[in-house]
Amino acid sequence: MTTPSNVTRASDLPTTYEFQLAGHLDDRWSEWFGGHTLVRNDDGSTTLTIEVADQAQLHGLLAGIRDLGVTLLSLNRAHAAADGSRESNAASRGSTGSS
Repeated sequence: MTTPSNVTRASDLPTTYEFQLAGHLDDRWSEWFGGHTLVRNDDGSTTLTIEVADQAQLHGLLAGIRDLGVTLLSLNRAHAAADGSRESNAASRGSTGSS
């Protein structure tokens, strides 16, 4: 089955993801992640929020995280909130992120 050329699939649109990584990463890793800000959380993890153009880029980021030897704690798709800010799926479900 083919998709008509005038139809935009959700997978064709850029999507913002939040990667939560174990440990605190140094700022030097920000450039490796395309200059995006790394947020060091009080629980000892690091959160990286990045807009991903497509599935290939997402898989590339996941492979890079694996190659760095960093543990991926969670990956959530962020949604645009009414005020234009981003809200993760976990936050929108009321999850505290703790196990």
